[in-house]
Amino acid sequence: MMRILVTGKDGQIGWELARALQALPDAEIIMAGRDELDLGQPDAIRRVIGEARPSIVINAAAYTHVDRAEDETPTALYINGVAPGIIAEETKRIGALLIHYSTDYVFDGIRHEPYSEADPPSPINQYGWSKLAGERAVAAAGGRHLILRTSWVYGGRGRNFMLTILRMAQERDQLRIVDDQIGVPNWSRSIAKTTVRIIERIAELPRNDEPSGIFHLSATGETSWCGFARAILDACGTPGEQPEAPGAPSENDGAVQITPIASSEYPTRARRPAYSVLSGRKLAATFGIEIPHWRTHIADALKTIVRP
Repeated sequence: MMRILVTGKDGQIGWELARALQALPDAEIIMAGRDELDLGQPDAIRRVIGEARPSIVINAAAYTHVDRAEDETPTALYINGVAPGIIAEETKRIGALLIHYSTDYVFDGIRHEPYSEADPPSPINQYGWSKLAGERAVAAAGGRHLILRTSWVYGGRGRNFMLTILRMAQERDQLRIVDDQIGVPNWSRSIAKTTVRIIERIAELPRNDEPSGIFHLSATGETSWCGFARAILDACGTPGEQPEAPGAPSENDGAVQITPIASSEYPTRARRPAYSVLSGRKLAATFGIEIPHWRTHIADALKTIVRP
């Protein structure tokens, strides 16, 4: 029987994993939230993994407050950088596979074409540095591991861009959205289901042929935050229109007016990469998994919104 321990059960990806993993036959799933496994407590990490004796650990827990990480750097670094290394050491000790999620923010964004796993990381904010530290700690432990980088995670629950845009569209008739940061939105359910497909592929392989290392788990295509906002509102029946000139009113009375702005007009505590599109070619070549265009998931994601 496959026994899988998942950390971060209440997070966007963790919550979806709890459901997606049910597709695995004869698998025992152990979901751990902060109450069961606090990544700030190394002894708790060792105890929970030692007691569960899983064959796979999926680390979906993380410090995700990008701006707050600039001021809470030690906390972000411990949760995202040190704790994954402890998990990796424990999974190596028992011979388990560790699947760990990372981020597009390990890159500086100066490229103009999708980043591959071979491109050197160079974060421009503390959150990115903390996640890169986690990648390096996992690799340095020397055990079986997969590091899955993804980007712009959204879904029907939690705290994410899609839910923020829907709330703002209810409160305002004009939205000013950054249009010069380019990336790829990824639905949390798609990330979870793709992770399950990866586990299924690995289960079919001899241990000596098992892939290891970093893989980019990302939908195809690319957009800006402004383009993502328009796609969300279009999909839910509230068209997001761009005015002919900045500040000009929309002719469609039922539409929410979306005005594209530069990052300089919306300053944040942490810098964001201008371009952080991840290439999924290695994932497709290794596991035979290609994730559809990011637009294909929005309508389904809207149906999963958990109302308060």
